[in-house]
Amino acid sequence: MFSRKREAEKSSSAPRTAAPERSAAAETDLELPRRSEPVRPAERGVPVPPEGKRLIVGRGISLSGEITACDRLVVEGSVQVTLNQTRAIEITETGRFMNGKAEVEEAEISGVYEGELTVRNRLLIRSTGRVTGKIRYGEIEIERGGQISGQVEVLDASRAHKQTPAAAGAKPAAEGSAQEAQAKKAS
Repeated sequence: MFSRKREAEKSSSAPRTAAPERSAAAETDLELPRRSEPVRPAERGVPVPPEGKRLIVGRGISLSGEITACDRLVVEGSVQVTLNQTRAIEITETGRFMNGKAEVEEAEISGVYEGELTVRNRLLIRSTGRVTGKIRYGEIEIERGGQISGQVEVLDASRAHKQTPAAAGAKPAAEGSAQEAQAKKAS
């Protein structure tokens, strides 16, 4: 199959006589197999993204406006948006979500979130995370060093799975520490 090319290489060491130049393709006369299907990303060594609609706002990128029907928003840069029909949000250490509004199932905050945030299930604030504003959540986990401040409210388990806080009949949020909220419940 490659014999013509090898012969050409051998003959190139011998003195050459003036011959018309030929292209490399003409010298090899190789016929490469054709693929009937396109190469899939996994075959090229590129990771295949998980199913679903994911939007990544990279470092150094600023985005403002409205985002609708996104399964997961990953913020590495800066956003000032309203999220609608979004299942999850992740704000990395370099990410900033400013003056926005989001209603999601899950949230993981390692950067800065300022605005109105409703998390129907789990809100995770990492040690580098800072959340301020009007915050509602089904359950919360705050790593040592993580910060939360503003108007904070726990959603009832029966109400947490509703589509909107208004439909859930959310109670007015109590301000202050968790100990003050427990003292109010006890009295």
